[in-house]
Amino acid sequence: MFVSRRRRRAGSHLAALLAIFMSLATSSAVLADQTIKVGVTPGPHEEILDEVSRLGAKQGLSIQVIPISDYAVPNAALDAGDLDANSFQNPPFLAKQIADRHFNIVAVGKTIFLPMGIYSKKIRTLGALTDGAVVAIPNDPTNGARALLLLQSAKLIRLKTGATGFRLRRTLSTIPNT
Repeated sequence: MFVSRRRRRAGSHLAALLAIFMSLATSSAVLADQTIKVGVTPGPHEEILDEVSRLGAKQGLSIQVIPISDYAVPNAALDAGDLDANSFQNPPFLAKQIADRHFNIVAVGKTIFLPMGIYSKKIRTLGALTDGAVVAIPNDPTNGARALLLLQSAKLIRLKTGATGFRLRRTLSTIPNT
């Protein structure tokens, strides 16, 4: 969960998120009388925040969940004051965004971390992959790096030793022959 300086389970995450919003509302006169606008990516983040909004309403808290499908938008909107909080990213992504775009935002809590897997409609096992097979990975740096590490753990690629974080995309060493 990330908020502007200016302004392992779903149940525990709901309670934690609700506690964060209750804290924000009671500690800020601005938020106490207004709807808290939270930017989220569609899917699990949105579903969880919809439930937090429902639970918050029972406590007199108004939370508007705003789905945003472009990863570049939530932090910019938060920094500009168009959102009060967002929930969609992990700490390395936030650090990169702050470094690259000079956002004045900070983390105030943790939210869900989604697992990553290898999926195919045609291939049933990794052993069935043929030489020259095309594998897609996410186009954002954080999840792209996670995907490369996953492919390496499946022994589909080999990364240079010591490569970490956003540099992983440039560290493909070899594609092992099996």
